[in-house]
Amino acid sequence: MGALVHHLLSQTAGRDPSRVALVAGGNRRSFAELNADSDTAAAALRSLGVRRGDRVAIMLENSIEYATAFFGALKAGAVYVPINPSTKADKLAYILGDCGVRVLVTATGLARTVPPALADVSAGAPPMDIVWVGPAPPTLIKAGAATLDALLAAPHTTPEEHAGADQDLAAILYTSGTTGRPKGVMLTHANLVSTAGSIAAYLKNTPDDVVLSVLPLAFGYGLSQLTTTALVGFTLILERSFAFPLDTLARMVEHRVTGLPGVPSVFATLLQMEAVKTADLSSLRYLTNAAAPLPVAHIHRLAEQFPQAAFHSMYGATECSTRIASLDPSRLADKPGSVGKAISVCDACVVDANGDRAAPGVVGELAVRGANVMRGYWNQPEATARCLQDGVFLTGDLFRTDDEGFLHFVARKDDVFKCRGEKVSPTEVEGVLCEIEAVAEAAVMGVADAVDGMAIKAFIVLRADSTLTPAAIMRHCRGRLEGHMLPKFIEFRTSLPKTESGKLKRLELATTA
Repeated sequence: MGALVHHLLSQTAGRDPSRVALVAGGNRRSFAELNADSDTAAAALRSLGVRRGDRVAIMLENSIEYATAFFGALKAGAVYVPINPSTKADKLAYILGDCGVRVLVTATGLARTVPPALADVSAGAPPMDIVWVGPAPPTLIKAGAATLDALLAAPHTTPEEHAGADQDLAAILYTSGTTGRPKGVMLTHANLVSTAGSIAAYLKNTPDDVVLSVLPLAFGYGLSQLTTTALVGFTLILERSFAFPLDTLARMVEHRVTGLPGVPSVFATLLQMEAVKTADLSSLRYLTNAAAPLPVAHIHRLAEQFPQAAFHSMYGATECSTRIASLDPSRLADKPGSVGKAISVCDACVVDANGDRAAPGVVGELAVRGANVMRGYWNQPEATARCLQDGVFLTGDLFRTDDEGFLHFVARKDDVFKCRGEKVSPTEVEGVLCEIEAVAEAAVMGVADAVDGMAIKAFIVLRADSTLTPAAIMRHCRGRLEGHMLPKFIEFRTSLPKTESGKLKRLELATTA
């Protein structure tokens, strides 16, 4: 039997007990302390009736309590279900009911969101306990409700470790749900452990690393920071968000951070900050980007800003334990638009409409087979059958390979549209727009047009104090794009709508176009 996710923590705690595992705000925990706390959390959950295979949902901001509950749930034999704290009551009710959550661990500050959601959970759902995290619960929380502090302080008989297997479910991660209802992605312990090992290998992580994460632990990319921390034994600095970038920058300097995982909006902000130019970030060893493609122009600017740091362009999907491919930083100079090749635990190739491997340069759908591929979607056999065939996951993303086999993202299949009879990839146009130094972010979509039928509209966020005009933008585009790819309309925005994981909400953008 292979290792389970929580074994990674137990093994590291035995190997290096006093090393700091987590820092969150003014709190910190060593690996030994985190391991002991999660043992107690597991016993507490078992005392509430949690058994092997039950679902335990966690709806918290990044915190030490989150990590404690995560490892505690797995040690109790449960399946972890992350829920972002910004989730509204109707979506919360859907998730809780869809996978039959047995225990919800959440913050007292969300007490106005949770009860309405519970009222909407479908009749016949299994009984659910709530464990509250935070100050004394307000009066609208029923008397006698369990709190995490009280559960951890109470005496418990440590249960024998459950007889789990690495093919047991470890997590159900609900997709962002930018269109329609979210789907529950079923990931096993083997999925998460194998992917953590591959990530740590290509990032060359060591126990001396200090990684700062502004990514929500409720998001697979953020969760992977926690699993690699447990595997390798480095220190993870947990930030609740990137809402106050100057504060985050100060912590990067204070803790001598060596690794910074991010998404395009994080790096777009960093590139606009004057304080970054004078901050001592000489310890920074690597940057990683996933969730959405980073414009090549931004990659070049990051290389100039942080010449000592290796930049890893990555690509992943929740259905593949959040990671599929990564570009070796040594190839960044000649492959800046590529996400590299498949990570060590999987094979990824571009296939045509018949499912055959496409020739280099031919655009097709990316297909993935390997240890990182999900078991399927929770209670959705038809959706599973559409994208998971004989163990091969069809990502729904269009790619091409070059002559050396490097993968190049083209677009989501659903995002491609036609203008003047020619197909347009929004990603390609967005990349050209972001070459303009004054452009912080850009999004492109097709809009109805009386003349062309479908025309291109660009939504642009400018850097602070910029005086860039639409005419200047068009001059740049005419020199870089074919006629059918030129934006016909340009609209300036102060921000672009995104999911919690940093992906552009194109549907929301379309409704306000």
